[in-house]
Amino acid sequence: MRHRQDTEKLGMVKARRESVLANLSVGLILYDKVDTTLARAKATQRYSERLITLARRGDLHARRIAFSRLQDKAAVDKLFEEVGPRFADRQGGYTRVLKLGPRQGDGAELARLMLV
Repeated sequence: MRHRQDTEKLGMVKARRESVLANLSVGLILYDKVDTTLARAKATQRYSERLITLARRGDLHARRIAFSRLQDKAAVDKLFEEVGPRFADRQGGYTRVLKLGPRQGDGAELARLMLV
C-alpha cells in the first residue's frame, strides 16, 4: 500500500532520482530555467522550492543543508546571494511549469521549469 507516500519515483532507484533532481535544480538556479519532461519538472519544482525556502532563511545551517543536497558551490552561492533575497517577501510559489508539447523522438510531454 502507498499510505502517506508522497515521493514521485520517476522510474528510478533512489540514488539516481536524487542525483537527477539535484542536477535539474542546479540548472534551474544557475540559468533560471530548465527544459525536461513534465514528470521530472513537477518533481524538481517541489525539490527546488524547498531549497529556495532554505535560502530565504539564509543562516549557516540552511546553507549546509542546501550544499548537502546540491553538491555545487556555485549554485549554493547564487541560491543564497541572489535567489533567496529575490523571493524574501514571497510566501511560496517560486517556480512555474509551462508545457512545451511532445518531444519529437518519443512523444514524451516536455515542460519548462522556470523561476517566477
